[in-house]
Amino acid sequence: MLPRLDEIESRFADIEAQLSDPGLKPSDMQRLGKARADLSDLVEAIRDYKRILREIEEAEELRAEPEMREAAEEELERLKPQVADWEHRIKLMLLPKDPNDDKSVYIEIRPAAGGAEAALFAHELYRMYARYAERRRWKYEVVDYEETGIGGASRVVFTIDAQGAYSALKHESGVHRVQRVPATESQGRIHTSSVTVAVLPEAEERDVHVDEKDLEVSTFRASSAGGQHVQKNETAIRIIHRPSGVVVTCQDERSQQQNRLRAMSVLRAKLYEMEQERMAKERGDLRRSQIGSGDRSEKIRTYNFPQDRLTDHRIGLTVHSLNLVMDGDIQHILDALVQENQARQLAEQAATAGGN
Repeated sequence: MLPRLDEIESRFADIEAQLSDPGLKPSDMQRLGKARADLSDLVEAIRDYKRILREIEEAEELRAEPEMREAAEEELERLKPQVADWEHRIKLMLLPKDPNDDKSVYIEIRPAAGGAEAALFAHELYRMYARYAERRRWKYEVVDYEETGIGGASRVVFTIDAQGAYSALKHESGVHRVQRVPATESQGRIHTSSVTVAVLPEAEERDVHVDEKDLEVSTFRASSAGGQHVQKNETAIRIIHRPSGVVVTCQDERSQQQNRLRAMSVLRAKLYEMEQERMAKERGDLRRSQIGSGDRSEKIRTYNFPQDRLTDHRIGLTVHSLNLVMDGDIQHILDALVQENQARQLAEQAATAGGN
């Protein structure tokens, strides 16, 4: 591993040397600055790791001197366990990075099976993610909210605007199943309903080209998330992308122009995801390195309210205190998914290296 680490340090030094050039073009400065930022944490870890190796080598030499042997052995006892920790940390940092990890996200939640109860749970999942964003001090905004008559949601689209939001939430895509006694159930029977969640990385204009000629745009009167205060003007926007059949609506903003801009942003995110999946299928590795398939038709999690239990079926994780989970206390679940995904990537990397 050391030769590869030497190469990374050398590349970092070369970037710093280029950045110190007073004749550097602004475009090159931006590119090199990003490259430096991307490598800085890794290089710092490499330097700490090499420092530990040097200190071990020095302690080994001192152990040969009788008067220093005891102190040297104590030093070795302290240092040697750190080597494996640093190696593991660096291996994680060397894993291929998802280019979307630093992006903000759009989250779309829809009821699947279960009628009114599924719609109620769709609203509760929206609130769970909104509370999670609040706990992280992340900004979130509703793009479109279609309410059912009993306080549920037939569709919710919202954005979480924060660097790293996609990295934290990308494993939430899939089917979330709920088991509980619905408020409308008079016999006390437990019902099973399901909701689909799609987490999309925000796509910029340079990521996706959308031809205006391919769009069918219509307007309608917007209403609030609660279904009240229907506006007199047609400020809400519906956009149909004819080639893909993707339909996007936005009615949360106050003006038609703002709604159009937001709807176009959601459309780009959906088209970007479709293109990413197409390319991955061509490579034959569609989300293979992620937890599960990432397919929104895959059942990923069950929220069992009578037993106060959440089960993530992909990694066999079980947690309790559903009231805290539904209030946005989900960081430990997200961390477990990331760690399992990293473990799988490391195992695949080791298997590939072993095959070579």
